[in-house]
Amino acid sequence: MDPRYIPADLSFESRYHQGFDPRFNGEDSCQSTRANTLVQDGSRYHNERYFPDHEKGYLADTKGKEPYTVNEREFEKTPTVTPRDSIDLEKQEAHKDIKPHDPHQPKLPFGQRLHHFTWAWYTLTMSTGGVSTLISIQPHAFPGLISIGAIFYVLNLIFFTVLCTGMVLRFTKFPGSLKESLKHEREGLFFPTFWLSVATIITSTQKYVVASYDVNHSMRGWLQTSMAIAFWAYVACTFTLAFVQYSFLFIGHTYMLNQMMPSWLLPIFPVMLAGTIASVIAADQPMQARLPILVAGMGCQGLGFTVAVIMYAHYIGRLMQAGLPNREHRGAMFIGVGPPSFTCLAFIGMANSLPVDFDFNGDGLLDGAILRTAALVTALFLWVLAMWFFMIALVAVLHSRPKYFHLGWWAMVFPNTGFVIATISIGNSLQNEALLFAGNGLTIAIVIMWCFVLYHNIRAVLVADIMYPGRDEDVED
Repeated sequence: MDPRYIPADLSFESRYHQGFDPRFNGEDSCQSTRANTLVQDGSRYHNERYFPDHEKGYLADTKGKEPYTVNEREFEKTPTVTPRDSIDLEKQEAHKDIKPHDPHQPKLPFGQRLHHFTWAWYTLTMSTGGVSTLISIQPHAFPGLISIGAIFYVLNLIFFTVLCTGMVLRFTKFPGSLKESLKHEREGLFFPTFWLSVATIITSTQKYVVASYDVNHSMRGWLQTSMAIAFWAYVACTFTLAFVQYSFLFIGHTYMLNQMMPSWLLPIFPVMLAGTIASVIAADQPMQARLPILVAGMGCQGLGFTVAVIMYAHYIGRLMQAGLPNREHRGAMFIGVGPPSFTCLAFIGMANSLPVDFDFNGDGLLDGAILRTAALVTALFLWVLAMWFFMIALVAVLHSRPKYFHLGWWAMVFPNTGFVIATISIGNSLQNEALLFAGNGLTIAIVIMWCFVLYHNIRAVLVADIMYPGRDEDVED
């Protein structure tokens, strides 16, 4: 029987201080295993038909079913991670003195460090774009607020251009690195952040460029058409990404569920944000273009959120079974805040984009007012779910703060911008000043966090905590 399917002792605190081994069969453990699995009797398996004499235990449920086996030669295994005593860093520090970042490390030329310029860098631009969009919808606006948001918008365009240039240089200087980056089991998961950055650029362009022109201006019609074209191109690319990348992950890699991280959601994130884009640009579109955009946006939003809910089951199961992630990557837990938050704001935005006299069948049973009410009720349901994920991630990060910068820190910004926008959208719908002021306060916190992460990002580059061999997303972790 394949040893991977023998139940493991899931306790990370071994009686003999052994290293954590997922194939450990629990013979020295005093803990009992789950029902309907191998049960020890101290001698041998009762059912000798299925198990060799040298193994111990028997099946609690013997219904004549053949044991599930895997031919290891039929597929190529994903490279295993570096063995360590525990999934959680705190549990292993009592036994090891780990210094992953040596202050006396050799200096490398920038050209060589460019080889480790990964797709995860686009978390910078998606977060900056999220902040610019967040500032544009602030309640209780003051003079100059839109100028501050425009600064973030321009800064995001500059960052995006620099990152694209850096990626082109990397792939040019190191032939074959493009294919390797997309196929890599960890770095490949961050390729969707490029498309998330594109999504924030589209929404910010609507807020800061299209909205700056008068309705009757000659440029307004051209810009509206351009935004509609950008939307449909984005939908086509991100939907293709969603099924192609997941298909490759299913075929080319093997991920352990006890190491599940919210980054597994990233391939479905871009197509989900098509709904967010629709909620921003639809109201400005002519009627013949508006309804198709809303329909497509709703479908994409539903696809993204449904896949996210399926992934949440694995995520919560991993937390129950294996505990919190390594402290250096707990900031990525805020990714879980994104799907309910962006779905919440997309529902309200798309419902508000419907014409005032909208009536689906012309019989008054499904008119715009009913759909807006249904969207608000659903948004409240999702908003509280997002808040729950936010608090879980916040407690996890505060429980053990990371010591070394990783680009995953930007997850403490971008998904939370969606949560704050959802809060403001609900406050506007309910005309609740308390929620609107809460949205203002949370916006200030998001901007402070953006500055904090940006500082540590720049510092990490200067001290070679990132863009250095073994310290980026191009290695298994």
